[in-house]
Amino acid sequence: MGQGHSDEHVARNVSTEHLSHELALRFAKKCFTPLEITHFKDIFRSLADEQDGMQYWKEETLCRFLVIPDALGPGPLIYQMATYLGAFPFPSLAPSILTIEAMLKVVVIMTERYGTVLKRGRADRNKLLFRSLAVFDRRMSSVFEKPSQELLESVRDEKVEKVDTSDAVLEEARSQAAGEEPHSALGFAIDKPSNDEDEEEDDDELALAALDSLDAIEVFKYDQGADTKIHHAQIPVDNFRRLLMLLLVIAPLDSQESLSKHAERLTPKRVESLRQVADSILWSFTPEQNAGIFYQPFNKIIAASLPYMFDGLNPLFEHFLFSKNIDLSKRKRSSAPAQMTSPTNPQVPDAPLERLLPREGDILNHDILSQLSFFIKGTNLFRRLRPLYLGADAGFSLGSIEQKVFNWRAPSILLVSGTRLPSTPNGTRERSFADTLAPKRFPDGPTGNNANGKVVFGAYIDVPWAHTYKEAIGGSEMLLFQLSPLHEVFRASTLSKDYLTFTKTGIGLGCPPPRAKNVSGLSSHTALGPVSLMLDSSLEFGVFTHDSTGGGSFHPSATRSSDWQDRFEIQNLEIWGCGGDEEAERQRAAWAFEEREAEARRSIKMGKDVESDRALLEMAGLVGGHGNSGGSMG
Repeated sequence: MGQGHSDEHVARNVSTEHLSHELALRFAKKCFTPLEITHFKDIFRSLADEQDGMQYWKEETLCRFLVIPDALGPGPLIYQMATYLGAFPFPSLAPSILTIEAMLKVVVIMTERYGTVLKRGRADRNKLLFRSLAVFDRRMSSVFEKPSQELLESVRDEKVEKVDTSDAVLEEARSQAAGEEPHSALGFAIDKPSNDEDEEEDDDELALAALDSLDAIEVFKYDQGADTKIHHAQIPVDNFRRLLMLLLVIAPLDSQESLSKHAERLTPKRVESLRQVADSILWSFTPEQNAGIFYQPFNKIIAASLPYMFDGLNPLFEHFLFSKNIDLSKRKRSSAPAQMTSPTNPQVPDAPLERLLPREGDILNHDILSQLSFFIKGTNLFRRLRPLYLGADAGFSLGSIEQKVFNWRAPSILLVSGTRLPSTPNGTRERSFADTLAPKRFPDGPTGNNANGKVVFGAYIDVPWAHTYKEAIGGSEMLLFQLSPLHEVFRASTLSKDYLTFTKTGIGLGCPPPRAKNVSGLSSHTALGPVSLMLDSSLEFGVFTHDSTGGGSFHPSATRSSDWQDRFEIQNLEIWGCGGDEEAERQRAAWAFEEREAEARRSIKMGKDVESDRALLEMAGLVGGHGNSGGSMG
């Protein structure tokens, strides 16, 4: 009976290794081109360490190749993630040795090239990334833990009597992708199917059936019962902070752009700025209540407020697919293999970095820009924003906003920063503002890691700005958000469409348009929506309200069920246009047209009958006030 159990255990191990090998082969075949496989093999081999015939990467090698900044300290964490993902789809085998097959899996998952292997796509990767970052027990609490020498030797011993299939996997995949016959000498040879179409259709079914038979299907199951273990794991807060700081740095990265140029900008002042932004995001996961971050809030918050947070990992790991050691022109001219040298960094063009912003504002800097890219696609932000209105330069008035923003015919982003007002108003201005609002019934919002009372709110506005008289403007892509002291995004609702109002009483987001006249018996206070941001007519004060019952133009928080209201004194206000040269040229054309019209009105000469001429011009709508002329409200 013991012998039977031993045989079963051996067979189980063989099946696990066989399936891992098969998945690596399918990844290589389906997720990369033959040229990409060639580049990947060159990079891996040129930097790999070797022991008893087995090539592998160390932590130092991975961090040096990816140019992970030492100033932020996330290197051990990236290595921990890689050693977990390298064991995919068998988490019990992690941490894995970073062999060529393991690194292939890491690159596939990090670059989201997994195709049909992970059916739910992004949700799958987020779960895998959580597992790769999480601590399941105290023995795994250190991100500096590396695979032991015993583990390295045991892996080597298992391969003593087997053919080293690392190169064979990639060679066969490259041959099949190029339409060639696969090599016959392949460890753990996979029988060719009699019907290729059936194989394509059954790929997932075969993998799932094999994983199920090995009791390792948890990465593909999504019911609560199958994920019991993951709900007991947590990501240490300090580890997550370091990862967030790295993600903020790599957010604008292109696939062939070296991280070293971004790392050069990491001055002590910049690192502190990154830490402050990272803390705002971190505190949205309520670390004050737990020593770590659990899967449920991780999954909820990323889906609601940080859907693109991990996008920067894609171009970072695509560096594995671009090796400049391979000179394709030489290979075409000669059948001899091209000479290859060992790189120390991913080889990329040495072009200077293109500016991400034309200039920084008092609120919007490169770190806040990266924070915005965690929930607004980076392709709409990086190198696409233009300062339309900066309160510190143009003056704080509605007239200045009208003059500088109204002719922008594309989406825009409003940002406002300020300091919370005390519960009891101080001075005449604060009392006058408080009198315009109903008595405060909600407490202040959470302070997070920020003790100075600073708050930053904003909105993504998906329509051109305009005066609103009876109805608000805006569309379903509108976003209301808080950036500090906590990060939170409130998405547009269809229950009400009071998205944006611009009137002489101020700017409202999620607030109903003000009534033209006070109605007897109704409150004269400014109407605030359940989830709303209101800036007063003088742009001195603002108020953000969150009523967890919802029912307004923006959905309440997906993660916090509390009610709060922040009344604040405005320090800075900025509006940035989302667009390129075409949108800017359109704005300049509109300004030129308005200037010509104004000049035409000024140059009109009156006849002898001045009153008759003026009456005629008023009938034409060229002069005179009609109550809705849209003039400056400054």
